[in-house]
Amino acid sequence: MNHVLIVDDEAEIRESLENILREEGYIVTSAATAGEALELLRDAAYDVVLLDIWLPDRDGLDALTEIRQMESAHVPEVVIISGHGTIEAAVKATKLGAYDFLEKPLSLARTLIVLKNAMKARQMREDNQEFSRQLAVKGTVTGNSVPMKALRQQIKLMAPTNGRVLIYGESGTGKELIGRAMHAESLRKDRVFVELNCAAIPEDYIETELFGYRHGAGPAGPGSPSEKRGTFERADGGTLFLDEVGDMSLKTQAKVLRALDEQRFLPVGASNPIHVDVRVIAATNKDLEEEIARGNFREDLFYRLNVIPFFVPPLRDRKEDIPLLAKEFLREFGQQYGRPRVEISDDALATLKQYHWPGNVRELRNLVERVLILNPKVQRIEKKHLPVLVFRDAGKAAGRGEEFATLLEAREAYERDYILKKLDECHGNVSRAAEGLGLERSHLYRKMKALGVSVKE
Repeated sequence: MNHVLIVDDEAEIRESLENILREEGYIVTSAATAGEALELLRDAAYDVVLLDIWLPDRDGLDALTEIRQMESAHVPEVVIISGHGTIEAAVKATKLGAYDFLEKPLSLARTLIVLKNAMKARQMREDNQEFSRQLAVKGTVTGNSVPMKALRQQIKLMAPTNGRVLIYGESGTGKELIGRAMHAESLRKDRVFVELNCAAIPEDYIETELFGYRHGAGPAGPGSPSEKRGTFERADGGTLFLDEVGDMSLKTQAKVLRALDEQRFLPVGASNPIHVDVRVIAATNKDLEEEIARGNFREDLFYRLNVIPFFVPPLRDRKEDIPLLAKEFLREFGQQYGRPRVEISDDALATLKQYHWPGNVRELRNLVERVLILNPKVQRIEKKHLPVLVFRDAGKAAGRGEEFATLLEAREAYERDYILKKLDECHGNVSRAAEGLGLERSHLYRKMKALGVSVKE
C-alpha cells in the first residue's frame, strides 16, 4: 500500500517528487497529461494520485471526477496540487471527492504528511469494503447437507489459526468462497484478502504478479506502470489466496516455497528484500500427489501448503442443497435486475435436483441468472423455463426418457431452448439471432411470441 501516481505537466516537478517519494519508500509512476494518467489508472492499481489542476489536455478537476467514478475495487485517493490555488478551487475539489489540496511551491513536510494520511484513508476504505464483502460471503457456504455442515464446522475450527490451508475441489465448487469464509472467521479478518488465479497468468508474468517489480524492471510499453506491488506485498498482514496452485511452473513453485519459508521475497529489479506477514490459502482442482509423481509439482511445497487440507464436494454429491442454492441465487439476481419477487416452482427445483451439474455451483448460478434474464416478464420460474439440456439429463436420471407429455411439448421446448441459446450468443440482438437461425426477423418474432420468449434488444 504505497503506490503513488504523479500527474503534472512540469517535468522538473515530476522528477523532484519521484526522487523524494522513492527515498521515502513509495512506488512512484508519473504522467504528464490527464489522458495518460487515466490510461495508467485503468491498467494498474494506485493508492494515491497527486493531480495538478492545470494540465495541457484537460482540466484536472474534470479528471478528478472521472477518477472518482471509475468502476474499480481500488479507486485511489486524489490530492490536488496547483500553483494557482484559491479557496474556491480547494472547496470545489473537496466536493468532487479530493482528499486534500496542496499549493505550489510544495512544502516537502506538508506533502509527506498529506500523502501518509491519504494512504491511511485509502487503506481504511479498502478494509471497510473488504469487510463488507466478507460479511456477504459468510452466508455463501450454503447447504444443509452432511458434507456442507462438516465443512462449516471445519472452517470454524481451523480459521482462527495461522495454519496454511489447501482446498481441493472440482472447478466451480466454490473453493474461493471457502477461502474467503476462512479469512472472515480468522484473526486477520480486519485485514485484506488478496487472490491470484495462477492458471490465468502467463508464465512470463506470474513472478511479477506474485512479487512485483521495481523501477525499470517491469514490462515496457505505453500504459505499463514503472513499478508494481505483487500479491505477497499487497496481502501483508492479511490472507493470500492462490487459486489453481497446481498450474504454477516448477520455477515459480521454488520461489513461492522460499517466500513461504522466509516470509520475505525480492521484487524483480529490487536490491532489498521485503518482509511480510501473510497467511496463504491455496486451492487446486488437481490431484497434487499425482502431479508430484509425474514431476510436475514440488513435494516440499506440497507439504508446506497442505498443513490443513479441505475438500469441497461436487454439487452432484450434495443435491439436497440445490433448492437452497437456487433460491439464494434467485434472490441475488432478482435484486440485481430489479425483480425481487420472482419465485421458482417445486417442479422446477425437482428437475434441477435430477441434473448431474458438471459445472457444479457455478453452473447452477449461471443457469439461474440466464433463466431470469431471458424470461423478463415471468414472476415464477417453472420447469418449462429450464434449458432442454436439464430436462434431458433429468429424464435419463429418472429412467423415464424425456420429461414431456406430448411430441408437441417436446418440440416446442427444444425450439424454445434453441432460440434462447442463439439469442444468448447474440447478446439479445434479435436481428443477428434471426440471421444465425436462417429466419426472417419477423418470422423469429412470431416464433418468440408463440413460445413465450421475450428479450430486450
